[in-house]
Amino acid sequence: MLLKKIHLSGFKSFADRITISFDKGITGIVGPNGSGKSNVIDAVRWVMGEQNAKNLRGQTATDIIFAGSAKRKSLSMAEVTLVFDNSTHSSF
Repeated sequence: MLLKKIHLSGFKSFADRITISFDKGITGIVGPNGSGKSNVIDAVRWVMGEQNAKNLRGQTATDIIFAGSAKRKSLSMAEVTLVFDNSTHSSF
């Protein structure tokens, strides 16, 4: 089973809907400090069931929703979708 894509919308620093594709080979997430790299990991943890805000690097559950910026208003919801490929029909 392979993680193929992550769709993020309204989650922490990802106000707009984005898709991160994990193609065959090595995939890495790189960027400068403050670009949201750690937020991708938090998104995976959250969608897999993590409910403790401190484990998601926040104080309260609402800290995972995009809080707004000088140019954008805050959002009222967050969405994360993981897309898996299980074409080999592997089991856990």
